[in-house]
Amino acid sequence: MSSVKGTMNGVSRNRSDHIRVLNDNFRTTFVGGQVFMTSGVAALPLDEKARVLIKVQTFESFDADNDPHGEHDFGVIEVGEETLFWKIDYYAKNMLFGSEDPADPEKTTRVLTIMLAEEY
Repeated sequence: MSSVKGTMNGVSRNRSDHIRVLNDNFRTTFVGGQVFMTSGVAALPLDEKARVLIKVQTFESFDADNDPHGEHDFGVIEVGEETLFWKIDYYAKNMLFGSEDPADPEKTTRVLTIMLAEEY
């Protein structure tokens, strides 16, 4: 695992790559973390919520604006008339504090939150 740890000069690209793989695996399967919807998303009709989840799982529109660190931890989706955001945050296993190392799944619980843009 030492290849994913390092400073901002040199090894950080490998660390970002590793975090991206972990984030993509979690986001596309919803396995390996927790997924939350805000009250606005939860209030959507069931079929619309299903489309939201599928859009989050299949999101691929990463660019320099929404993914400046190459970690695939944020996205904007459109479902029907709604604009939604999703974001992955990194918590310690006990969920009390932020993770000390998001590249280490043994030290990190990933939390994906889906919200209406107006709830941000």
